[in-house]
Amino acid sequence: MTTDTFTPPKVWTWDAESGGKFANINRPVAGATSEKELPVGKHPLQLYSLATPNGVKVTVMLEELLAKGHAGAEYDAFLIDIMEGDQFTSGFVEINPNSKIPALVDRSVKEPIRVFESGSILLYLAEKFGEFLPTEPAKKAECLSWLFWQMGSAPMLGGGFGHFYAYAPEKYEYPINRYTMEVKRQLDVLDRRLADNQFLSGDQYTIADMAVWPWYGALVKNKVYEAAEFLEAHTYTNVIRWTDEIAQREPVKRGRMVNRTWGEPETQLHERHDASDFELNTEDKK
Repeated sequence: MTTDTFTPPKVWTWDAESGGKFANINRPVAGATSEKELPVGKHPLQLYSLATPNGVKVTVMLEELLAKGHAGAEYDAFLIDIMEGDQFTSGFVEINPNSKIPALVDRSVKEPIRVFESGSILLYLAEKFGEFLPTEPAKKAECLSWLFWQMGSAPMLGGGFGHFYAYAPEKYEYPINRYTMEVKRQLDVLDRRLADNQFLSGDQYTIADMAVWPWYGALVKNKVYEAAEFLEAHTYTNVIRWTDEIAQREPVKRGRMVNRTWGEPETQLHERHDASDFELNTEDKK
């Protein structure tokens, strides 16, 4: 282990050049940096997002609702390019003062409702449409416990492990070891739960699975951070079984494509305004 140490100054000052891959968009203040209105489509729900794990949660939920026949779940999905700073425009900050994707506006009501934070959006949609959230108190509590487990755990995976393992300008042994230990513990938590349960809430597929799958399913399949070998992901056999089962759902396949700007062109649907877009408007068709 390196013996180099860092002594924090008495008062921290921002160095815009530090921060690795995302240095150009990170800053220590909130609020808009430019004036730009958000586009508005024709459907009841307006989503502004990107197909990161947090964004995929919501597009999967919307596609699952549509697959169940909820016409009111029709949505327009507009791309927010976080590398270009779209999240700091005045229109986006108005619906999410925290400047993070995803953000949703429900225009099906007289006074449009904004909803931000991915877990909050999942819960809002589940309650609005009466789907993917158990009604029996004990099962509902279990579902919400796993939903909030994900919301609390993912920063350790993304901002902790993911940053220092994949994005930091240099490899630092201590934080990589620290966050690797925690991520492996999280995977073990999931693996133990899924050893005796088909889904996180038991035998019912819920918003808890939709929240956890885009992060931890992608992790064990080497689709985020390219760390599956490093983490010995193959040893978490119950997580892999659950991951594969969810990945086969048709709404999940569609949801993963929405607002996606990387990978094979046929998997990228930069904006979604109609169900036909999956057949007609992916990047390979342009």
